Amino acid sequence: MGNRIFLSSPHMSDEGYEMQYVKEAFDTNWIAPLGENVNEFENELATKVGSRAAAALSSGTGAIHLALRAAGVDKDDIVFCPTLTFSATANPIIYQNAIPVFIDSDYKTWNMCPKALEEAFQKYPNVKAVIVVHLYGLSADMDKIMEICQKYNVPVIEDAAESLGTYYKGKHTGTFGDYGIFSFNGNKIITTSGGGMLVSNNVERIDKVRFWATQSRDQARHYQHSELGFNYRMSNVVAGIGRGQLKVLDRRVEKKKYIFEFYKRELGNLEGIEFMPSNEWNEPNYWLSSMILKGKVRPIDIMEALERENIESRPVWKPMHMQPFFEKYNFVGTGASEILFENGVCLPSDTKMTDMDLERVVKIIKGLWLE
Repeated sequence: MGNRIFLSSPHMSDEGYEMQYVKEAFDTNWIAPLGENVNEFENELATKVGSRAAAALSSGTGAIHLALRAAGVDKDDIVFCPTLTFSATANPIIYQNAIPVFIDSDYKTWNMCPKALEEAFQKYPNVKAVIVVHLYGLSADMDKIMEICQKYNVPVIEDAAESLGTYYKGKHTGTFGDYGIFSFNGNKIITTSGGGMLVSNNVERIDKVRFWATQSRDQARHYQHSELGFNYRMSNVVAGIGRGQLKVLDRRVEKKKYIFEFYKRELGNLEGIEFMPSNEWNEPNYWLSSMILKGKVRPIDIMEALERENIESRPVWKPMHMQPFFEKYNFVGTGASEILFENGVCLPSDTKMTDMDLERVVKIIKGLWLE
């Protein structure tokens, strides 16, 4: 059995940028959730994606939660959410005691289907916010989605947790809606070990989010709290890792694209394989190379064959409307998301993979077509 190949694991810079910033935090004793690294990481990320303001938080989930609060979502409000996503997109809707309505995907983008979204607005005209996800680094069809949401005058929150470095028509994902969120979890394209960021052009709202994230502590000599607070601020040490990682983001995107193109070239001609879609307006970060299988070889066959050789892969996300916790909530669509889930597989897309590693994966998969 060969060396372990991971799906997507942390990859620190060869130059040691991260350690320089972390050392700075230690040298100045700014270990707490304050300090230059936090401020600069916010500034650097906002500049990178072209947003006016950013708040560094302890997780992408926390960022979605505070975006919902900033958008005014409250008890019994309806929030539209893609069904094909990780549960972290939907959980914060429940934190706010709001009601999710799950929207189907389309095959063109694997993301929120504009047609299903329009249908949902017809059924639920009083929706309070729409969350859009850019799955696996593929951007959703933002022109159509924004047009629909603007027509109904509803705020948009972009869950760009998986799509930092992805462009839609030359503009960064996460910057189309009223709020955008990024994640720096261990498996993301760049990581701070854990952490997230909320971006917006509404500077006043971002200031408010920072206030909520630091326990809503009022400007007073004593501890005074006029609003509910949260302990969601990113630490200065973690932000230092983020600053170093941001320097190599473009390199990571380049490698992710190389991995995807390697798989597509080597496996694309096998019967029944269809790779995740590419559209004329989409410049993905290729976070995970994913494909759907329409022939006799099933996703489980690939996953088990790779597993036997110490290689990690995973199914496509199981839709939220099929999850035990969320199945009681309404779903709008034709079931495209279920078909993607049943037939989809994510291949190892670790940026530390060598050509030898990629050849090993490809050889195992090709072998299934020879049986």
